[in-house]
Amino acid sequence: MMTTFTSTLRPELKARHRRMWALGDYPSVASEVVAELGPTAVEAAAVGPGDRVLDVAAGSGNAAIPAARRGAEVVATDLTPELLDVGRCDAEAEGLALTWQEADAEDLPFPDAAFDVVVSSVGVMFAPDHRASADELVRVLRPGGRLALVSWTPEGFIGRMFATMKPYVPAPPPGVQPPPLWGDEEHVAGLLGDRVVDLRAQRRSLRVTTFGDAATFLAFFKERYGPTIAAYAGLADDPARAAALDTDLLALAAAHDVGDGAMDWEYLLVTAVRG
Repeated sequence: MMTTFTSTLRPELKARHRRMWALGDYPSVASEVVAELGPTAVEAAAVGPGDRVLDVAAGSGNAAIPAARRGAEVVATDLTPELLDVGRCDAEAEGLALTWQEADAEDLPFPDAAFDVVVSSVGVMFAPDHRASADELVRVLRPGGRLALVSWTPEGFIGRMFATMKPYVPAPPPGVQPPPLWGDEEHVAGLLGDRVVDLRAQRRSLRVTTFGDAATFLAFFKERYGPTIAAYAGLADDPARAAALDTDLLALAAAHDVGDGAMDWEYLLVTAVRG
């Protein structure tokens, strides 16, 4: 049976997650490394003009802004307001009107069946209570509404990156599930259950050409990606372990080099219809 959070632990954990994703410069990761993932989710959900769309754990709007470009009425939510601020500025620069709202993916502040489409691009997977998040995704989606999720797989590069960092960071509190489980077909099917129909899952690869070599990847992620920054911050007083983590991450990046410094990062695209 899944261990659940205590009422006293949950606020502290949420605050920790909020601080972690505000570290570095995640919007640059979204725009320079994984830019195509948001539009992939929007396309898979067949977002069109007039659709009421919710982007859960939207970050700086990697899926929300492409949805708005299609003429949808979009609400972008995230636990970290600093990310929403960047997305708001980007949308305003394009003349796009979206609603940007701080919200917890495990407790969305919307009525039942409020949206025609719910999407999340490598976002909701990082909420610690997968069951609670899945329940909320389904709850706010109207019957017949469309769901599209993009998540890193456990076996892909980012899933393996988290596995590589795991020995170097404190153990998570009881009840916290590994984010890449959202990239496992059976896990997601179990979370959504019979509340959805036409559930489809497809493994795809994102070709990443941003870095050129393993050392450039590592420097970029140590400077800009919140979870990596947090991992190294915890090793600030242990340079030997920090160096060991460097070695492990460099080896992982080198092993995923498919030529000319490019890497393939596997993700799972899930689509479904609310029953």
